[in-house]
Amino acid sequence: MLVSSTGGLLFVFNRNSAFLLFASIIIFSLFYIGKGIKRSIYYSSFITLIVVLALFVINFVFAINPQSLTKYSFFGVITFTTILTLFYFNNQGNKDYFINSLYFVLKLILFQSLFSFIAYFFIKDNLFLLTSEYHDTETYNYLFYYSPKAGSIINLFGIDIHRNAGIFWEPGILQIYLNMLLFLEISIFKRNKKLLALIIFAVLTTYSTTGLLLLLLQITYFAHKELKSNIIKILLLIVLITPLYSVFNENMNEKFYGEGESSFQKRLFDLTQPLFIAIENPLTGVGLDIVRFNEVREEFYINLDLNSSLNQIGIEQKVETTSRGSTNSVMYMLAGMGFPTAFLFIYMFIKQQIIKRHRLMWFIIAFISVMSEPLLFRPFFFMFIASGFTHTFYSITSHKKQLS
Repeated sequence: MLVSSTGGLLFVFNRNSAFLLFASIIIFSLFYIGKGIKRSIYYSSFITLIVVLALFVINFVFAINPQSLTKYSFFGVITFTTILTLFYFNNQGNKDYFINSLYFVLKLILFQSLFSFIAYFFIKDNLFLLTSEYHDTETYNYLFYYSPKAGSIINLFGIDIHRNAGIFWEPGILQIYLNMLLFLEISIFKRNKKLLALIIFAVLTTYSTTGLLLLLLQITYFAHKELKSNIIKILLLIVLITPLYSVFNENMNEKFYGEGESSFQKRLFDLTQPLFIAIENPLTGVGLDIVRFNEVREEFYINLDLNSSLNQIGIEQKVETTSRGSTNSVMYMLAGMGFPTAFLFIYMFIKQQIIKRHRLMWFIIAFISVMSEPLLFRPFFFMFIASGFTHTFYSITSHKKQLS
């Protein structure tokens, strides 16, 4: 439920009932723990809840535009559910309980996505459309899901394929969890070669620029850590990376100059415009109400000096304004909440205590992911921010106890 709440189609089509079910499962699980709840974790989690909610309240009150209470209530629900989930995992006797559970779920996601990718060639004429206010998808008996959007079908190695999105609303989200599975398999678990090959293949089926970039970054990073002077393994690595880089390079060319240019332009604009909005509203931002945020975007025009600077490095920004939401959730946070709160959240993201091995590489994967998808304020990723807060408050309260 935690992973599905962050990009899953279940929460797209059944948001309210799915979050209610998610919260109910967590609360029931806490009752099951019963007396096993640790007081120090309880206090640090409670303080985290109060502080984070207070930051949202401050943003609601002092944002430049009137904000929707309903929208902010949803942020409150996400905050409560996220901290409750973190509280549950922190109270487990096995410190690796969360990582083991995540590893198991990510493998299920991998296998489902592979079955979905292969099944499309046999069931593509037997799909029916599911619609909602925000998203449409085609499905085969609610087992496999395929986007009907333009650009979902591509030609890769001479074969027309449907970009793999698994159980998520777009391929860019599936690749995030696949890259995280690759990270866990290499850095923590068995390094099963067959599983690693399946993960790499699955990332390729998403044909996501960000996914291919993260894949190449991880292979390069762990190869540098492990191979060192082993010539044979280095040669094998070059053989592996060369075709992956070719696919990545072809993907980039398509985004810059081909049919995918509109996607690149949207992401470039989502990177630059919110930054300038934040510069003009540095303390509390313009608010997180997506309707108000889009109204600000529609009326905000970037300084022409930026376009001149981009042109000097060979990039032309063609989008001047938009009324659509931002795909870049870090920049959305920066424009919506202002620099102080945004930097505090990013700092806590870095200080997370959930994944400790190769912490920098994990942060790069997670941070690039939320820079490319609107997922930062969803439970899975927000839990890493909450982890930084709870660890900080846990350290403070523990230190005070020692002094007393």
